[in-house]
Amino acid sequence: MTRDSQSSSRKQPDAPATAASASDMTHIVLAFEDNRLIGDLFGQFDQNLALIEQRLGIDAMARGNQVTLKGSQASCAQARTALEAMYQRLLQGQEIHPGDVDGALRMAAAAEAQLPLPTLEPKSRLAFAQIATRRKTIVARTATQDAYIRAMDRADLIFGTGPAGTGKTFLAVAYAAALLERGDVARLILSRPAVEAGERLGFLPGEMKDKVDPYLRPIYDALYEMMPAEKVDRGLQSGMIEVAPLAFMRGRTLSNAVVLLDEAQNTTSMQMKMFLTRLGEGSKMIVTGDPSQIDLPSGQKSGLREALGLLTGIEAVSHIRFTETDVVRHELVGRIVTAYDNAAREESEARERRYEQRRRDPDGGQSADRTAAVS
Repeated sequence: MTRDSQSSSRKQPDAPATAASASDMTHIVLAFEDNRLIGDLFGQFDQNLALIEQRLGIDAMARGNQVTLKGSQASCAQARTALEAMYQRLLQGQEIHPGDVDGALRMAAAAEAQLPLPTLEPKSRLAFAQIATRRKTIVARTATQDAYIRAMDRADLIFGTGPAGTGKTFLAVAYAAALLERGDVARLILSRPAVEAGERLGFLPGEMKDKVDPYLRPIYDALYEMMPAEKVDRGLQSGMIEVAPLAFMRGRTLSNAVVLLDEAQNTTSMQMKMFLTRLGEGSKMIVTGDPSQIDLPSGQKSGLREALGLLTGIEAVSHIRFTETDVVRHELVGRIVTAYDNAAREESEARERRYEQRRRDPDGGQSADRTAAVS
């Protein structure tokens, strides 16, 4: 499918330091057999190639069904891996969006760094973890998303933690919808603690579902994206898809179901223990949350943080940690998350310095002042 053409000069022993960058330069020519897929692969007006150029700092020039990559060897290798993976997706009948291009580049970088995920198929092709639902196929866009999907395959209790925009809730809903459509489970149960994020919403009218719906809107949005709207509505009416307020789950045993708890950082210790012990035969639990965004009253311990500490190392329990590098929303979201994380880290370090200062000098230097005054 491809052919390589490299142009580089080996660095001589007495060559100047500037020659090192030249020796790393190469160019690769890729040729794709199915001309019908080239427009989708390169993107409208070659926008996918432009994104690759921007991300990797290389030149990607298209001509017919060929593309020539020029730049550093490592960057060109990543671009090649990403383009070939995207081409394989198109051969399978899937679509390519700008977010998928960014995801392919991230996965190629992970493979280049020899991370345990994503895996490599024979012929050294990237094996992206996927979730197939009736409406669409979701493909992992980062190595952590890949690990998350694979963890949901093998574990009965999965914790997905990390900042907003990493896809932890979206992927959990997609996986739950896929299990329901395949008939692997009989019910889908959605839950979320009704804790207001710094606001007072006041009295909410209607039945219990109406009161909880505002808190579960992100889950509903993802569910309607995965399944036909009429099937979601029928499932809600029949009880196949259930909205279960966390406080109302006490005493139940949830068998043959996939149970999703979102925003779990806002559960108390007792709520988390109660929820986790609802797990029944043939069921799977997925717990998502961001430990850095706890909206509980001051001084109250987060049930999510406690559970993560207590359940470490238990078989059939998996914990996948997302970071700001896994943010797959607008590029600016990743920078926002990083800025807040840096500020929180600096504040924590300042508190530790103040604590150490007080520990070394409990009276705040007053004894030294008194000694100087006496002398």
